[in-house]
Parts: sequence; C-alpha cells; structure tokens
Amino acid sequence: MLRKIRELIRDLEKMGFANRGGKGSHRKFVHPLHPAVVISGQLGDDALPYQEQAVKIALWEAQK
Repeated sequence: MLRKIRELIRDLEKMGFANRGGKGSHRKFVHPLHPAVVISGQLGDDALPYQEQAVKIALWEAQK
C-alpha cells in the first residue's frame, strides 16, 4: 500500500524539519544541518516513489 503525502510530512517533522511554505501544492522542508526537501501534492495524495526516496535520504542524513 502506498504511503500518503501527509505521512511523509509527519516523518520529516518528527526529525526536526520545518515547513517553510512554497507555491501551490509544493512545500519546502528545511533543517538547520541538512539540505532542504521539497514535497509536492495534496495531503491525501499517494506519495510517488521519488518523493519517498527523497524523504528516506533526508531522514537518513538527519540521523548522522
């Protein structure tokens, strides 16, 4: 089962990423020590594989 955009956002926020807004359905999440991640789509949309991969990499780097 595919994860939802809201689940990716929840995971990023748990690791200390902050939503800095964006245009339209795009949201930019920043962390003081790690590169930013941009997530697009409505909260109830299914996450695309590249979005899940970007979040996975960002979370992995945040754990270092």
